[in-house]
Amino acid sequence: MSTNQAFDAIIVGGGHNGLAAAAYLSKAGRKVLLLERLDQPGGAAVSAQAFDGVEARLSRYSYLVSLLPQQIIDDLGLRITLARRRYSSYTPVPADPGRALLIDNEDTSATAASFSAIGASDDFRAFNDFNASCGNLTRALWPTMTSPLPTRSEARSLAFGAGAAEAWKDMVEQPIGHAIARALRHDLVRGVVLTDALIGTFARADDADLQQNICFLYHLIGGGTGDWDVPVGGMGAVSGELERAAREAGATIRVSSEVTSVRPGGVVGYRHDGVDHTAVAPWVLSNVAPVVLDRLRHGAPAGAGPGAGTAAPAGPAPATQNPNHLREGAQVKVNLLLKRLPRLLDAAVSPEAAFGGTFHINETWAQLDAAYLGAAAGNIPEPLPCEIYCHSLTDPSILSPELQASGAQTLTVFGLHVPDRLITAQNNEDRRAELQAAVLRSLNSVLAEPVEALLLADPEGRPCIETKTTLDIERAVGMPRGNIFHGGLDWPFAEDDAPLDTPAQRWGVATDDPQLLLCGSGARRGGAVSAIGGHNAAMAVLESEPPTPRP
Repeated sequence: MSTNQAFDAIIVGGGHNGLAAAAYLSKAGRKVLLLERLDQPGGAAVSAQAFDGVEARLSRYSYLVSLLPQQIIDDLGLRITLARRRYSSYTPVPADPGRALLIDNEDTSATAASFSAIGASDDFRAFNDFNASCGNLTRALWPTMTSPLPTRSEARSLAFGAGAAEAWKDMVEQPIGHAIARALRHDLVRGVVLTDALIGTFARADDADLQQNICFLYHLIGGGTGDWDVPVGGMGAVSGELERAAREAGATIRVSSEVTSVRPGGVVGYRHDGVDHTAVAPWVLSNVAPVVLDRLRHGAPAGAGPGAGTAAPAGPAPATQNPNHLREGAQVKVNLLLKRLPRLLDAAVSPEAAFGGTFHINETWAQLDAAYLGAAAGNIPEPLPCEIYCHSLTDPSILSPELQASGAQTLTVFGLHVPDRLITAQNNEDRRAELQAAVLRSLNSVLAEPVEALLLADPEGRPCIETKTTLDIERAVGMPRGNIFHGGLDWPFAEDDAPLDTPAQRWGVATDDPQLLLCGSGARRGGAVSAIGGHNAAMAVLESEPPTPRP
């Protein structure tokens, strides 16, 4: 057993939020230790050579950026480039995939013509009006994301002052499905809008708990506009810059260091190179999911969990683990490397335009609801609603010069309504194969040629395709039940009666232990690649006197 020097702050988990917290605290002169279980920092925000012997670096888990504030980029001097995609989305009509809706951010008349071509001309103005109404609310709330939490009443006042009273009612006070159905008539157009409420969230449009509304708000709030950009160099470029900022500011970053316990008094146990260590600090910041933190507080290693063969701790759940933190993930992730983009059944649109934004497949309003009901009954949805992103069109640098010259392209597929309840340790291998087949069927339903014929092969002749179930994601990057948000999302404001007596409470990062803060996606205003959780936890520390330890 080795006992380390004391630190001012210990950060458990080296995902992008932990790196951001380390950078902020180190720049403020604090002595910081960051511990990461894997052999590199970044967590889910990494780039990887997913296929052996093939020089393509994929954003393997997280893939787009919307919620990273310019303030954080400037504060930390991050040298990152975010590339805007010209096309918002492309959505074939499932019953007639020779026709599709293409939303072109740079050509309003072409977008209007596309609405007309699918028989949705009446929805063109309504679609734009609905987005404008939502934008009034997101622009009002976006600046609060890196400030102490407003209360619900304060957030509502900001919305009303910005002329977003109707949007507040639609997005915050009633199921978002009501507003979508009221504003839009066409089944496909309704589905395109609804998908933003369902990414990673197992919900229906009209669910009373409004979890779909919170997901919708977070998908539209980034930058106040909801634009989702491609990080040039891959997602690893974002985490790489945060790591550089933290190290240059003086943070100590130890990889291959598995945290084994988090105890009262700011005592953290971890194992590195087969040796057990203990570190102590007045502040411990948790970049792991709240459920994982609860295991550590019970003395179970961070890598343990239901998916790894370890049961959740018995007894009452600590305050870090509220019911919202137990929500399951609901997606399958598939990465592919193709020889070229596939031909479309839609002859009016080029593959470069179709794949240049978000490519929606089998995601009409009716299909999304049917998929939910099928999954809730224990079945893989058929057809499987899917979204596709082609990063290499926007950022060819993730491919080697040889692959670029050959016309190769990456595809990332995100399949919706695949809840973790469908996956077990016993059926994971079979489910992975079933889900991959379902994704390919869904994709092929709108293509003029089977995508399997376009897969590149690695030097061993294996096709370049990988599929990640919720259990695979949990095992790889520690997200319980494969939830990409570390649990259910929370409103970016506090309820009017919520305690806001301490900096940690005001910044939305508090636990029941005054020395222990949440700094990851499990913090309020967490989720996505934003560094907001890390920023807000660091601000809470810097505004606080050393806490009084619990007895």
